[in-house]
Amino acid sequence: MDVAKPLTLSLAVERWPIAGSFTISRGAKTEAVVVVAELADGRRRGRGECVPYSRYAESIASVSAQIEAMRAHLSGGLTRDALQRAMPPGAARNALDCAFWDLDAKRAGRPVHELAGLPAPQPVTTAYTISLASPADMAKATAKAAGRALLKIKLGAPGDPERIAAVRAAAPATALIVDANEGWDEDNLTANLAACAKAGVVLVEQPLPEGSDGALARIKRPIPVCADESAHDLTSLPALAGRYDAVNVKLDKAGGLTEALKMAAEVERLGFTLMLGSMVATSLSVAPAMLVAQKARFVDLDGPLLLAGDRPNGLVYRDSLVYPPTPALWG
Repeated sequence: MDVAKPLTLSLAVERWPIAGSFTISRGAKTEAVVVVAELADGRRRGRGECVPYSRYAESIASVSAQIEAMRAHLSGGLTRDALQRAMPPGAARNALDCAFWDLDAKRAGRPVHELAGLPAPQPVTTAYTISLASPADMAKATAKAAGRALLKIKLGAPGDPERIAAVRAAAPATALIVDANEGWDEDNLTANLAACAKAGVVLVEQPLPEGSDGALARIKRPIPVCADESAHDLTSLPALAGRYDAVNVKLDKAGGLTEALKMAAEVERLGFTLMLGSMVATSLSVAPAMLVAQKARFVDLDGPLLLAGDRPNGLVYRDSLVYPPTPALWG
């Protein structure tokens, strides 16, 4: 449902402490700062959450300003379809797009998956992230999570072969994916991929920086390599051919559920393996991604698990399974 009707906008910045810290090759953080957009038509309200990411030249201020700039358009009857043309891909559009979907579901009295023409979402297996640290510390963290079906190991610093070997020793039977977050270079790429292959890693995300990943097309990749920072919206997908085997779709990069659904279909058409990820955020941010996750080979939606606490009516996690949201949360 995409009815042109005046809408009011509410905007909030929220800070959610992380349990411990979250560390990748670009640094560490101890809280998730999110922007929540709420759209109301006088009777019903819809919410969407996004995570501004400095890697993509986003900040809390810039994303909030982008959303605020839509206020007059929303009061003038801007629709979700028109939103796709009015804003570029990114976190700001994601918050509004997901708020539109939530509002439309409440208006229609039907779940979002029905409005999108999709089957009812089912629980999916999600990865659980082990932050970048020393080999010994990563082994300890891995041992505590070794009962999970899938672990995502953050690498991207000198000594990565020792890290992944220590992780594998601590979890000999667990499926592992690795995320280097652009932290490798052409000099250590082959050795790091070989170490991952030796450890039985099933997927490596974004080993080289975006724009400097041509070496991936010139080497024999011993395990599948997934584009993350090199994959943004629909238009970025064709250029990935030859360098990557998989694509990580994230709503904050794509600019919302609307674009992410289109990306997932195109990823499949182009012959890539689909991965579905998210930022460290609350369940409100992750809930819309559950619809895209249904067709993904790899799912990384553990953001709420990394927080010290989640919002009311949050997603249910049981062991490695994450369950679809209830209407009380979103959709």
